Amino acid sequence: MTSPNLVLLYVEDPARSAQFYERLFGRAPVAAFPTYAAFTFDNGLHLGLWSTSARDFVSGGAGHRSELAFMVDDDREVQRLYDAWQSLGVPFEQAPMTAVFGLTFVALDPDGHRLRVCTPDA
Repeated sequence: MTSPNLVLLYVEDPARSAQFYERLFGRAPVAAFPTYAAFTFDNGLHLGLWSTSARDFVSGGAGHRSELAFMVDDDREVQRLYDAWQSLGVPFEQAPMTAVFGLTFVALDPDGHRLRVCTPDA
């Protein structure tokens, strides 16, 4: 079976978004063009940042109704990332709180995409 391995986020300014994510991830993008930037991770996942003003961009949708989530080992790691991202000036939509699945928080990228950090579901 084919497994998903690329997440695309639609952004206004790929260079600005790439700079934001480079600070968050501690790694440079593997590709950077005026209308697209991409990151590759050790687990095989790719993150693409595609400009909404690109000539070949087509989307009838609007709004942010999804999250890019980072599942970490435990509550201490959730808190460590919250503190680290806070020191980088990352804006937050939701401070750390305990949900049914454990400790979690939600940060926002420059385009308002929701970035959730939490412990694994199981």
